[in-house]
Amino acid sequence: MDKLDPWGTSSIKDYSRLQTEFGIEPVAPLVSRFKKPSPHVRRGIDFGQRDLVRILDAVDHNKPYAVMSGIKPDGAFHLGNKMTADDIIYFQSLSKKAMVYYAIADVEAYADNGLSFAETSKTAVRNVADILALGLDPDHALVYKQSEEMRVMRMATVFSKGVTNNMLKAIYGERQIGLYLSALVQAGDILMPQLPELGGPKPVLVPVGADQDPHIRLSRDLAAKYDSEFGFFPPSAIYHRLELALTGGYKMSKRLPESGFTLDDSPTEAAKRVRSAFTGGRDTVEEQRRLGGRPQICPVYDLYPFHFAKDDEHVEKVYHECTKGIRLCGECKLEAVGLVKEFLEEHHRRRESLMKDAGELLTKSRNYLLATGK
Repeated sequence: MDKLDPWGTSSIKDYSRLQTEFGIEPVAPLVSRFKKPSPHVRRGIDFGQRDLVRILDAVDHNKPYAVMSGIKPDGAFHLGNKMTADDIIYFQSLSKKAMVYYAIADVEAYADNGLSFAETSKTAVRNVADILALGLDPDHALVYKQSEEMRVMRMATVFSKGVTNNMLKAIYGERQIGLYLSALVQAGDILMPQLPELGGPKPVLVPVGADQDPHIRLSRDLAAKYDSEFGFFPPSAIYHRLELALTGGYKMSKRLPESGFTLDDSPTEAAKRVRSAFTGGRDTVEEQRRLGGRPQICPVYDLYPFHFAKDDEHVEKVYHECTKGIRLCGECKLEAVGLVKEFLEEHHRRRESLMKDAGELLTKSRNYLLATGK
């Protein structure tokens, strides 16, 4: 049974069933609308969407739109965060009219992980340096802490009158009140870019993993409920698949460090985890040569299309060699280790050079948001 738990360990085996159950539309019919589709779009990593056409229309007609997402500052950037960051950066790059709103979800980190605002403040700067190193354009981005943005907190208060315990329980299951509150705060994050002082109603795209859909559904419900008061567009969303855990599970998770590696890990440590990862290989070399491997259940294979393949032809080559029994798991791991180490070495260098810029972006964004506040 698939489950969507934004605060736990989700497991999704059947994405088509997920789409049917929750009304998520496929991305595939819209690929032709992209002038230059991202690797995630081309490779089917971004599999589902809600109202993505609004964003594509805004791009085509040079109209303003926002890209809104965030990170819970409970530790180092991991590969799931990188996937979201890659989508944020891609959709920002499609138009000079695009503005990124990136929330440091410190309220959620307090409610879910018990981390103080002082603790998460230190983590926040490093997390921002990570997304800058991945390619975020700071000139078209606002980065803020939930706990400091009063518009978000005010909207959460307004929205609290429009929901019931039964409604939240139906979306999230039985939870402590603090997590329900953090969900309302996230709805405030998602809808804030449409406030009058920030340009008014506009399309807003939220790139997320499939396990975060409960937050999207809540935000869309609230946008409709408060339409007469705010005139919000229901937020759009694009969903990426969950990457297989290196241990063989259905999702990498911060809660299970052995399931993946972070962008803070040394190249040596990350390489060690890849070398010891579960694979979709057969029991013997003879079987592998005869039957081929099973990339659909292999987290080492996932590293190629999700993150580190040089191009689409590289992905196709790895898949072909695996399924035809040409490539053995040890060879595949060895190549993946090289790609991971090369990426981390370069990312660490870039991130360290951008730490000052990350702090300055937080300060500049805070000053701008204070100046536009009411």
